[in-house]
Amino acid sequence: MTSNAESGPASGNGHVGASGPTRSLWLNLLKRSSIAAGAGLALCAIPAGLLNGASGAVSSVLGGLLVMLFFGISLLIGHFVGRGNPSGAIGMFVATYFIKVVGFAVVLFVLGAPEWLHGRWFIIGAVVAVVLWQAAEIHGFSRARLQIYNDPDDKGATHA
Repeated sequence: MTSNAESGPASGNGHVGASGPTRSLWLNLLKRSSIAAGAGLALCAIPAGLLNGASGAVSSVLGGLLVMLFFGISLLIGHFVGRGNPSGAIGMFVATYFIKVVGFAVVLFVLGAPEWLHGRWFIIGAVVAVVLWQAAEIHGFSRARLQIYNDPDDKGATHA
């Protein structure tokens, strides 16, 4: 059986560069997720504005921004803690998750909802932001190159 594929460059003993882990994984995820959620909120604000005016549009954007703030704090903590202690980042996620949930709940209960806020559009904006943020994070994690093993040090190694 023959192949019609191009043969490409010849194999040899040339140096093949290794690709390292993704640089600044957490900041990259923050950027990707913010763009996705922000675009979704802009699109969500259009029908909200058409159906309920400016207060509907602002309500949908505020719901989404609250979600973006909630998730963004986690990614920033992952970035700063993960640089010095990558395995400690997960523990910090858990700790800050509890603090964020309690903190946001206290703020929402203390401040309450203003009269102009449309609860339905607030929830819709939040759901749109959650779905798009999570989809962007999943896509970003799937494209990330995470180094699992320490590479051996070639210095001082003798080749037979």
